[in-house]
Amino acid sequence: MRHFLYGVAKHNLFLLVSFFAVLVLNISLIYSYYQIHNVRLTQAKILSELEKIEATDGSSQQSTGPFISGVIDSEVKLVDGRSANLKRYLRKINSPLFEHTDLLVAEADDKGYDYRLLVAIALQESTGCRFIPQNSHNCWGWGIYGDTVTRFASYEDAIHTVSEGIKAQYIDHGLITTEDIMKKYTPSSHSWARAVRYFFGKIESS
Repeated sequence: MRHFLYGVAKHNLFLLVSFFAVLVLNISLIYSYYQIHNVRLTQAKILSELEKIEATDGSSQQSTGPFISGVIDSEVKLVDGRSANLKRYLRKINSPLFEHTDLLVAEADDKGYDYRLLVAIALQESTGCRFIPQNSHNCWGWGIYGDTVTRFASYEDAIHTVSEGIKAQYIDHGLITTEDIMKKYTPSSHSWARAVRYFFGKIESS
């Protein structure tokens, strides 16, 4: 009898532990879905605002030209104020990237693209890192699809990785305009490039 009761108790304990494990997993999945859903809603809101802006001021005529920078003289880099420009805009929208503007500019110079590109993509994908999967530091939707979420150890790690990816997977293959990048970065979208160009303008005019 004692063995029987012990077996029943052990079985019930196993069921209880399994129940809580499944519960925690479900809560985690729901939370991840909620975060991604919020990002999508934010992106939809941005695109809706873009439609209104274009209807009133013709901003759809923004340049679709390449966002690849030429060689910049090292003395100019020190005084051109690009980092300060990014910091001013990112601080204004309360983005955690404002602490990493020097790195963003350095990566852009090293990889040969416009210093606004990574920030503009982050603004489109996550409203400047304000809506991202928990503990991911992933502001760019980089390696996020379905239930898969690529996580980085820090924003610095993320910036280095995404910058290298932009160079190796896009620029080195001749994908140097927002339209070209969109076809591979988010092929199902028809407005991503326009939104990224919009943020180029917002950063420059900040």
